[in-house]
Amino acid sequence: MLRIFTLLALLQLLTTILTAETSVGTTLVASGFKKPLWAGSPQGANDHLWVVEKEGIIRTLDLRSGKKHDFLDITEHIKIKGNEQGLLGLAFEKDYLTSGRFYVNYTNLDGDTEVCRFTAHGKDKRHCAPATRELLLSIKQDYKNHNGGWIGIGPDNYLYIGTGDGGAGNDPKRRGQDLSSHLGKLLRIDVSPEKGYLIPADNPFKNKPAAKPEIYAYGLRNPWRCSWDRKTGDFYIADVGQNHWEEVNFMPAGKGAGANYGWRLREGYVATPAKNVGGAKPSDTIDPVYVYAHGSGPREGVSITGGYVYRGPIQSLQGKYFFADFANPRIWSFEVKNGKMTHFEDWTARLKPSSGAIGTIASFGEDNAGNLLIVSLDGSIWRVSAQ
Repeated sequence: MLRIFTLLALLQLLTTILTAETSVGTTLVASGFKKPLWAGSPQGANDHLWVVEKEGIIRTLDLRSGKKHDFLDITEHIKIKGNEQGLLGLAFEKDYLTSGRFYVNYTNLDGDTEVCRFTAHGKDKRHCAPATRELLLSIKQDYKNHNGGWIGIGPDNYLYIGTGDGGAGNDPKRRGQDLSSHLGKLLRIDVSPEKGYLIPADNPFKNKPAAKPEIYAYGLRNPWRCSWDRKTGDFYIADVGQNHWEEVNFMPAGKGAGANYGWRLREGYVATPAKNVGGAKPSDTIDPVYVYAHGSGPREGVSITGGYVYRGPIQSLQGKYFFADFANPRIWSFEVKNGKMTHFEDWTARLKPSSGAIGTIASFGEDNAGNLLIVSLDGSIWRVSAQ
């Protein structure tokens, strides 16, 4: 009888352990970077991270030894005159470890956007000569801010580029709704040729007179970090607001070509609250899946930093889209069900390190195992981990 009781007690304890929600926290991956804006790895490179530094250097981090090495230095092409300028984005070809090809997005000496291809060399493609630079796309910037800067290779193997509306405030040159401008857009190009690029046959404005054929979606103000859900292919765009609302736009997998996200006429769900700026919602406008107001409260902020849908080893986090605010250092998540936001959570306290805090969250990252990385402009990179 005692053995049966002991066995039952053991089974109950085991069930409790297996069904209990995993305690989640953060682990410091590395510190000492100079204004990092992104971290990640090409497919197959599981023991290193590539870290983008704003001033124009990409470094690799050996996750086993903790050593950093210079990978690419293009500071000679960059002059930062405004806070939002610099080396802003990095994307690897899916066959990077074979081809060595990757792409960067930065603002040049004149403050204009350049998207370039580089080709890495050496063992495991962990070195790159600046001379391999090939300019693919140059976009004249109206002002020093709202450069966008995100780039990524999509599930369809095309290169996507997020551009800001050109700067100043309230999109004075009305770029967001202007299909003759690359600004305020999500661009999509075919980078499969050895040199240059092609326009995908199904780009929605390819055959529209006066429209830029690279445009895939429009009506964006300053998209600061976009991502695909690696399981479903759904696409998330975090778009920095003007004076009132920050927003997350949602593009279901296989849909979204030609989508209009409303800026400058719309900020969040409403007409942009500035005289002679906001207007009625165009018939083709897609509302954000989530917005939050400006302020310092627990569900408020000033400048959104987009993240990723968690697909790492922690089962309790599966399917949650994580994002943050740069100025009000909070980390949140929600899930999307049937195109609607649900299960909003605040993770700020749970992800707070045992000492100090994670502030100025400039970006998130994702490693090949799906672990979520948090990148702080102060030079630190953290990993969301089971505790």
